[in-house]
Amino acid sequence: MTLYASAYLCEIWRGCVEAIPRGQWEASASLALTFREQLRHVIGPQALRIAIAPTVGFAVQLIKSTSLASVIGFIELTKAGTMITNATFRPFTVYACVALMYFALCFPVSLWSRRLERNLRRA
Repeated sequence: MTLYASAYLCEIWRGCVEAIPRGQWEASASLALTFREQLRHVIGPQALRIAIAPTVGFAVQLIKSTSLASVIGFIELTKAGTMITNATFRPFTVYACVALMYFALCFPVSLWSRRLERNLRRA
């Protein structure tokens, strides 16, 4: 999961940096900024605004796709729900609780993203 997430996040962030117009790079170079200073002071803040939505979207997708970990024997939320369902014979109740837990994990991340996007748009 770590390799999968890091590969996708690198591509998201690389794409956001490349989405910054070439003129911004040239303008920061004309100010005699080093590459690191260009990224930190000019390109980074602009790329951050672009990167928030896809990064959070991928994070929510990653949280929801952890159920695939049960394929390799790792007990995660959905697998635990299946095990409890087999013991209690109450699938609706158990899976409703599992769904609420996934919602409790994903919804605050989405709210935080929305607030962060609004704050960065205002700046």
